[in-house]
Amino acid sequence: MREATTQRKVDYFHLPRPLWRKLKKCLPKQTKMTRRGGRPRASDRAVVNAIWYVLWTGCQWKALHKEWFGVCSSVVHERFQRWRRAGIFEKLMRRMAQYYARERGGIGWRWQAMDSKHSASPLGGERAGKNPTETGESSERR
Repeated sequence: MREATTQRKVDYFHLPRPLWRKLKKCLPKQTKMTRRGGRPRASDRAVVNAIWYVLWTGCQWKALHKEWFGVCSSVVHERFQRWRRAGIFEKLMRRMAQYYARERGGIGWRWQAMDSKHSASPLGGERAGKNPTETGESSERR
């Protein structure tokens, strides 16, 4: 009998429920606030789903559509940055790695990718020549 070559369908838009149950324990508890106007706070579940989507697909923060998650991209990015500064995001990533390593059969470390934006350019810096788009004219002459 041949082994199936296709993998299970991945839902890029929703974090698996068992993983969400583990992650929500790391998130700060929300205090009850009196209603003073403005929009209600976006749910942590919707924000985590949107962050999951960005991490999984590699899309840009601004490419998130509000219709997909019910949260605008600026809220998702702001919450991600706040959680990162507070050290919460590292806890979330640790829980995600534990979940996949222990409960989902391991992490496929054989395949990895790196975004070249995070690497130093070998031709950049002082060794780079003049910009070919510069014509030597200054904007003061106009």
